[in-house]
Amino acid sequence: MSHPLDNIPSLPHVLPMDYDVIIAGGGLNGLTLALALDSAGITTVVIDAYAPQESLSPKFDGRSYALSAASQNMLDALGLWEDLADHAEPMLEIKVSDGAAGETPSPFVMQFGDEDFSQGPMGYMVEDRHLRAHLAEAVEASNVVYRAGQTITGQTVHSTHVTVAVEGHPPLTAAVLVGADGRSSRTAKMAGLTRTGWDYNQSSLVCAIAHEKPHHGIAHQYFMPSGPLAILPLTQNRSGIVWTEQRQVAQDIHNLSDEDYLSILRPRFGDFLGEISLAGARYIYPLSLSTTHRMIATRVALIGDAAHAVHPIAGQGLNSGFKDVAALAEVLCDTKRRGQDLGIHTTLAEYQKWRGFDNALLCTATNSFNRLFSNNNPILRGIRDLGMGLINAAPKLRTGFVATAAGAAGDPPRLLRGEPL
Repeated sequence: MSHPLDNIPSLPHVLPMDYDVIIAGGGLNGLTLALALDSAGITTVVIDAYAPQESLSPKFDGRSYALSAASQNMLDALGLWEDLADHAEPMLEIKVSDGAAGETPSPFVMQFGDEDFSQGPMGYMVEDRHLRAHLAEAVEASNVVYRAGQTITGQTVHSTHVTVAVEGHPPLTAAVLVGADGRSSRTAKMAGLTRTGWDYNQSSLVCAIAHEKPHHGIAHQYFMPSGPLAILPLTQNRSGIVWTEQRQVAQDIHNLSDEDYLSILRPRFGDFLGEISLAGARYIYPLSLSTTHRMIATRVALIGDAAHAVHPIAGQGLNSGFKDVAALAEVLCDTKRRGQDLGIHTTLAEYQKWRGFDNALLCTATNSFNRLFSNNNPILRGIRDLGMGLINAAPKLRTGFVATAAGAAGDPPRLLRGEPL
């Protein structure tokens, strides 16, 4: 009986590889993985379809990220946090409640603070424009080879390595190819990794808001009938808004003038921070779920949205990608130290085992939360309000929720504990 690997083409003799790892995609996860691998002496090239003038433009991505304590640990372990800290706002408290435009928030809330997490802030809010720029600067100062404005057009797996075709350039070889190329990952498609998912018929309106009163580092999440509204503390007495509405409604709001946009936001936002005004450009992002059935194929691994693009309702998208980065970097680093081929199946299978179930659970949880909370059914609203009240009254449950959100639950990879590879 033939083995699947028997049909994989191999070269007549083993040639030196160009790199240990090729990373397809130069987004936040791809660049962070490259820096992590470089810290362990693993030679890496990043192939990014975007040119620097695109990806490093302040208007390239208007989102802000709620970095968990574990994600901050990793950035610190990689020597990235010190320069980024001035652009990060600590989240000292989180308040979650039901709400509706023009109504007083539900009295049943979940509130998380210092008493629920003793290791410092539960997380930090960082704008994409700052995080992306700092990662790009760190890559430029490292041994990582960064090839911008180039497109991967093909990939061929051999018994000893993988070959990648780059449009207009000679092919490259490595032991492992990592897909960090987003929810429409060509790496995944070419590796035969199938996806499942659906469109939510929702879009998130994203902007930064300046306000009269201080936010005191408090993050607010209101579950509105059409979707969640998050008010997240940023530096310079601003807050990031992630405002989810049905797709067409969101587009209609986005098309309004700034003044009319604010007139619709104000009843949802409330007056607890005083007068509000726009502090920058406005953005809109369609929401969908897209996840692969597996995160690995022969000599191929996926990270971040290439493997699991989820609803932003829990603010865990980037944190989940950073968990992928930390886990994959650790198994590759340990394999290198054993003197083994980085692309052997047991190494990538270990990564799949470490991250596969956790990511499947996150996809299920975010999808369920969105369906449960994005409606105005009075029965469901009563059930979820009661549930939030019960959780808030149980210190152990609150502590467990915070530990999970902060990335401190279980046995995280070394980087997420703030330890070097």
